[in-house]
Amino acid sequence: MDSVDLNVLKSVLAWRRAGQSVNLVTVIETWGSAPRPPGALLAIRGDGQIVGSVSGGCVEDDLIERCRNAPLLDRPQVVSYGVTTEEAARFGLPCGGALKLVQEPVTDTAWVEDILGRAERHELALRSVDIETGRVTIGPASRADKTAFDGRVLKVIYGPLWRMLIIGAGQLSRYLAEMAQALDYQVIVCDPREEYRADWNVPGAELVTGMPDDVVVQLNLDAHSAVVAVTHDPKLDDMALLEALKSPAFYVGALGSRVNTAKRKARLKEFDLSDAEIDRLHGPIGLRIGSRTPPEIAVSILAEVTAVKNRFPLAKVSDKATGNFEAQAG
Repeated sequence: MDSVDLNVLKSVLAWRRAGQSVNLVTVIETWGSAPRPPGALLAIRGDGQIVGSVSGGCVEDDLIERCRNAPLLDRPQVVSYGVTTEEAARFGLPCGGALKLVQEPVTDTAWVEDILGRAERHELALRSVDIETGRVTIGPASRADKTAFDGRVLKVIYGPLWRMLIIGAGQLSRYLAEMAQALDYQVIVCDPREEYRADWNVPGAELVTGMPDDVVVQLNLDAHSAVVAVTHDPKLDDMALLEALKSPAFYVGALGSRVNTAKRKARLKEFDLSDAEIDRLHGPIGLRIGSRTPPEIAVSILAEVTAVKNRFPLAKVSDKATGNFEAQAG
């Protein structure tokens, strides 16, 4: 669940409290080049106002007309678009894409309040909707769960699916934490150094004070986790990396020049890490885009994390084209 969809649920709650009728539309299946993934949300108020999207604008107008010109549904229903080439062209779905959606009336908001409360506590939630009866149930979810529809029951996962552990609470970490949250990561910042923690103030980012290797183990990192070490202190960064590189985390990286990265890998070889585990380390960290300032470096780091998360090949570009990022990364 991303922040866009979280805002959809907040709008649903506000509209219902104001006495407005509301339909909630959820993407359940896509084919071809559909622009929004399963689980994406769109809320439509009785007067046609919308929040969110299910197709990037292709079918929203038709859904608005469905809701504006018809009485509120008494139970959820399945709506399909783009099943034929002609229909895909009519609605502007790219490359013959197709969508299957569930449209449901929102009458009881207790489940919305439950989901929003869990999201604030950084908890994953599983929402199940019986299409035939409209009954909604909420329960805990794991990061292995996925949005699914078996023809009768729709199951949708809500909450922070992605986590980022940042080692170090310095200036760069502030920008990383803020930007990572905008990208829908649950952010944890670890720094045992009191002088760096003293004025830390990034809303939403949890600050922990334990030793980095202990924190990595306690978090039980999974394939939806990223670790970014930016203290420049080998005693802290390397401790975190020793445990993180043995975990299923999809991304593990550390700030540093090519020379310092080579030295770090040599140090890591002295411990119980295999060559394959050490090769997982990203460094020098970030895409080389000529970054000079802390916010620019944060952008480059998060761009690389995003590419790895999306399994997109990392581009190789020349030093001349990108500028000397390594001089800034030391």
